[in-house]
Amino acid sequence: MILTDKEIQEALDKGLLIIKPRPTKEAFSSTTVDLRLARVFAEWPSPSGLIIRPGEDGYSYNEVSKLQKKIKADQYTLPRNSLVLGWTEEVISIPAAAQLGARVEGKSSLARLGLCIHMTAPTVHSGFGTPKPRPIQLEMVNFGPNTLILDAGMLICQLVFERTGGAPDNPYDGTLNRLNPNPARGARKR
Repeated sequence: MILTDKEIQEALDKGLLIIKPRPTKEAFSSTTVDLRLARVFAEWPSPSGLIIRPGEDGYSYNEVSKLQKKIKADQYTLPRNSLVLGWTEEVISIPAAAQLGARVEGKSSLARLGLCIHMTAPTVHSGFGTPKPRPIQLEMVNFGPNTLILDAGMLICQLVFERTGGAPDNPYDGTLNRLNPNPARGARKR
């Protein structure tokens, strides 16, 4: 069952869900809450010339991700047919005991420009951001015909919360609970 705006706010009030900073009333629609884009981006070197084989024994995304260039910027220019990773300004925690999960969805106004906010990874698992709230990593691709400028602080995605049938035996403890989203010092402004 999808939570309504009222139920999302009740979950926040009860500590069953953490979103910091807490979204303003305007961020809520009937069944979603909007999140903003942070000043942190990660891009692949271009042209990369890399050949990556994810099915190979010993493959590790954590190792491959070290090749990405981290950028801290107030805006990011995303040419058409390009990918950049970004993060939400808000940090999130969904304790497993809350019996909630979420999905990251793009904003339709951005989708009409060709901006895809997540490729195939919309799920925010029960247990995400525990014990420490974390930003959500976004895979942003410009499939549209025009270059897009993404501004830090803009509304970039929305979360849809759903009740689970119970608390999981194995709450999320994956890569994104352990990765540091902050860029390296000296990152250039684009």
